Amino acid sequence: MKTTTAMLHAALLMAATAAVSMAPAQAAPGRAGIAYGNLGDQWRAPGEVEDWYGALRRLRDGFDQICGDTFCEGDYSNIQALRFSCSAEPVSGRVGECAWAFAASQEEVDPHTGRIEVEAKHWSCRIPLRPGTRARALLTALAVEEPLHAPLPGSSNTIYDALIDCL
Repeated sequence: MKTTTAMLHAALLMAATAAVSMAPAQAAPGRAGIAYGNLGDQWRAPGEVEDWYGALRRLRDGFDQICGDTFCEGDYSNIQALRFSCSAEPVSGRVGECAWAFAASQEEVDPHTGRIEVEAKHWSCRIPLRPGTRARALLTALAVEEPLHAPLPGSSNTIYDALIDCL
């Protein structure tokens, strides 16, 4: 059973990751030559890498803590947070967009054959950032104890609000 569960989990994660892979952000009209990259790869100053990955861990932990009482009720009770990603312009430090990928499954055993039918689902939740949000401002906003409920830069919206609209 452990092997079957592990195989199902691996297949679900592979399918969801492939299905929600994000295309690179496009340069705005009139801004030819602007290149975006993964924000997580752009941190260089002392402490930035630790702050970023600490925020990602706290986001995932926060989701895990609230999932059972909120998003994980109903047909998909095993929603897993996959990856929180942001694009950014390395030179200007402007964030293009952020998205958080999730996956879940629902399994049913056929009592006559023993076969397991798996229905997998995935979500790509866009995080509503104000245009021109700077990477440093986003990192500062997320470098709190509960980043899921922290106001996003220049806004009263939170990542939790985006998840309510998405999941």
